[in-house]
Amino acid sequence: MRLVLFFDLPVATAKQRKDYRIFRKFLLKDGFLPLQESVYAKLVVNDAAAGSAIARVRKNRPPAGLVQILRVTESQFATMDYITGDRPAYEEVDTMEELLIL
Repeated sequence: MRLVLFFDLPVATAKQRKDYRIFRKFLLKDGFLPLQESVYAKLVVNDAAAGSAIARVRKNRPPAGLVQILRVTESQFATMDYITGDRPAYEEVDTMEELLIL
C-alpha cells in the first residue's frame, strides 16, 4: 500500500517558511519520497503501518496550511500514467523489488 501525501502550506512569512522546511524534513526522515514539489509518497506494508504513519504526520503537521493523505494499493499506484517526464528516473518509487520487512 502507498500513502500519497499532498500539502499546500503558506510561505508568506519567515515563520511559515521555517514551518514548511521543518515539515518537509520530517517527511523525508519518515520515509516519504517526493513525487512532485508538494506531493510525497510512502510505501507501507499494511493498514496498521499506514495508521502509524498518518498519526506521525498529524503529530508533526505545521500549524497552518492543508495536508491530505490518500491510501492507494500497490496495483492502483502502479497504474499511474506519466504524461510528461522521464519514467525511468522514477523507477525507485514505483517498485517493491527491494522491499525489506523487519
